[in-house]
Amino acid sequence: MENGTYFYLMLFENIGYIKYTFFSLGIILYCTILCFNTFIILAICLERTLHQPMYILISCLSINSVFGTAAFFPRLLTDLLSDTHVVSREACLLQAFVIYSYASNENTILMLMAFDRYVAICKPLQYNSIMTPRILSVLIAISWIYPMLCIGIAGILNARLTMCGNKLWKVYCHNWEIVKLSCENTFINNVFGFFIVTTTIIMPLSCILYSYVKILIICSKSLPEFRRKAYQTCIPHIVILLNFSIALFCEVTLSRVTTLDLPLGLSIFISLQFLIVPPILNPLVYGLNFPEIRKKIICIIKASK
Repeated sequence: MENGTYFYLMLFENIGYIKYTFFSLGIILYCTILCFNTFIILAICLERTLHQPMYILISCLSINSVFGTAAFFPRLLTDLLSDTHVVSREACLLQAFVIYSYASNENTILMLMAFDRYVAICKPLQYNSIMTPRILSVLIAISWIYPMLCIGIAGILNARLTMCGNKLWKVYCHNWEIVKLSCENTFINNVFGFFIVTTTIIMPLSCILYSYVKILIICSKSLPEFRRKAYQTCIPHIVILLNFSIALFCEVTLSRVTTLDLPLGLSIFISLQFLIVPPILNPLVYGLNFPEIRKKIICIIKASK
């Protein structure tokens, strides 16, 4: 095997029989994620009264969760039972593309959800003229295409690098870890990586923060009944946002800051939060907090019996 043609995922080496425990846990987590998110997608697709911007964006989150975890769990489960933990460079770059597209898409979808709530609460009379089906479709398309285009370009830049090593100390293919194995000047990769972080993480989070600050200001001046309804629809979004932001911050920090001296198991758990917790938490939060979604899910379950 030529150096740079294959990568070795070193964290799977010498884990002994505990790999069967991890495999069982992985199967349970993946099936749970697929099940929960499928129920959300079906409920919103099948119930015509849920064909509204807020619910459509919730279904986009679930679709994105299925998309992102499909690149992680099948490969993880295969590696856990395999004796050779080798992945081709092309497959590694593809996995990194999907996982980081998922993370970027999540941020842009959350930004659209914050914008939707901002228009609904701060400009209720203009809501139907602003959040039209056509405008919503364009916004959703941009929120998916732009991050994937950026991550794709980053992948092409990474593919052009000459590798001086092939050992990845991760359980999945990680863009920054691949770049660090290069023996070339990676200045362009680093600059473009910073550009991606700025446009797909920092800018969306700034827009989200602005939207919710404006919502809080409006709510503080409104009647109690209006304030209660506004909080009822915004709090689930804020919970999801905080959860994903913290998980993503932990992953980025662990990747970039090499001086952190944490136990290996804890480092792996923290780095995988953004791939495991949000896909499970999102459907739970929305399924439990929105009666319309909850009722339709119950109907689907009863009809399947």
